[in-house]
Amino acid sequence: MESEFWDVPDGKIAAVVTHLQMMERPVRPTTPRRALSVAAELVHHAKPDLDWYRDLFTRVGADWMWFSRAGSDDATLAGLVHTGAVQVYSVRVNGHDEGLLELDFSVEGECELVLFGLTSALVGTGVGGWLMDHALDIAWAHPITRLHVHTCTLDSPQALPFYTRSGFVAYRRQVEIADDPRKTGDLPRDACPQEPVI
Repeated sequence: MESEFWDVPDGKIAAVVTHLQMMERPVRPTTPRRALSVAAELVHHAKPDLDWYRDLFTRVGADWMWFSRAGSDDATLAGLVHTGAVQVYSVRVNGHDEGLLELDFSVEGECELVLFGLTSALVGTGVGGWLMDHALDIAWAHPITRLHVHTCTLDSPQALPFYTRSGFVAYRRQVEIADDPRKTGDLPRDACPQEPVI
């Protein structure tokens, strides 16, 4: 079987996006998760400060080319995160916010896990599994029949297997081509160093 190659224009980035979903709250494993190596707390931000949000979004996602909110003006960003259907949480450790969770309940009967990530300071601490447990508890406490998320090949290579272990099932794959946010100025030029700027 022959493969096909598609040119990605200069100034663009390309990624394979995998969509995943679950239709019911997965059964918790009988063995408890390992203990966290840090004291973490989950903090709900009913109306997050936009500068705070941008800072945390960038610190969590810049290495993985998170650009969906990068460059959004205040009105656009507020329209996304200051709605009653969206819940924003941070993971706070020693007074510093080092993780981001965003859930969107705007579609009746569904929840989208819009953002889920930790800064490099928390990688390997066990906080990822702890945060997913909280995300599942919050989502399935609502009257939903579907929880969904997507990840892509620009994201951490741990993301897709982590979502699968957490109970999500892949159901669709797409190719996304977008402007490189490092060339538009929406992300720092040195963001996502494993992805060359062309």
